[in-house]
Amino acid sequence: MAAINSGDNQSNRIIPQKTIRKAVISLLKWKKKQISDQESPISGDIDDHIYLLLTLKKIPQKDFTKTPKKITLPHSLITSPETSRSCLIIDDRPKPNSQKLTFDFTDKKIKSLGIPITKILKLSKLKADYRSFESKVELFNSFDVFLADQRVINMLPEILGKVFYKKKKKIPVPVDLRRDGDWKEEIEMGFCCSLLWLSNGTCSVVKVGKFDGMKVEEIVDNVVAAVDGVVEVVPKKWVGVKSFHLKFFDSLALPIYQIDQKDEDMVTDQVKD
Repeated sequence: MAAINSGDNQSNRIIPQKTIRKAVISLLKWKKKQISDQESPISGDIDDHIYLLLTLKKIPQKDFTKTPKKITLPHSLITSPETSRSCLIIDDRPKPNSQKLTFDFTDKKIKSLGIPITKILKLSKLKADYRSFESKVELFNSFDVFLADQRVINMLPEILGKVFYKKKKKIPVPVDLRRDGDWKEEIEMGFCCSLLWLSNGTCSVVKVGKFDGMKVEEIVDNVVAAVDGVVEVVPKKWVGVKSFHLKFFDSLALPIYQIDQKDEDMVTDQVKD
């Protein structure tokens, strides 16, 4: 298990930043060598994300696995929200008190707030125009990031299907689009977060960094924030966590935190302090 040290937050007490930094540097060196050996630059088809791999002690109950959890990161995984291709899915179902979101209302609001959204897609149009597998693949490939009204998040796995959800790539980020809400803050936070979708087993992953366009310290900051965010939403918090690893999709997983039975009481005491 990683040594416990003092720090400003709980994850710094459990996982020293130097442990995280060492793992990040090792992974970046590995990826750089891999790309160099291929003698070709990194392409959009290559997954260059660094993942935080979570292993729980027990399989979570179904209540924890129904919807993704937003994990806020200090450094966005999107190089530039202003130039990225983004799709916002809105809930245009009829609602009481004329709270239905129309395309015109949404378009005017995001333009007035200067929010960088490439396409607004109504739920009704999504259901009508993207039924075939081929159309879903086309939609998937057309945008870098998807955001969606949190009121329809539970419906999207069935509508978008395995193209989006099998490999947990480009899963729409839930945002609060109430008419009187702070859309600018919500969508900006949506661009600066990652999603944790707890699996039906003990292992789950969340994106925390990228090889291309991110500095070591930015990735370290994201890992620290992600550990804090993950621990807040998993069953029993730190007590339920068995290990954290960092990895690229195609690399070995480097441990930054592991616990065995003899360490468990020590961690429990630290968490209670």
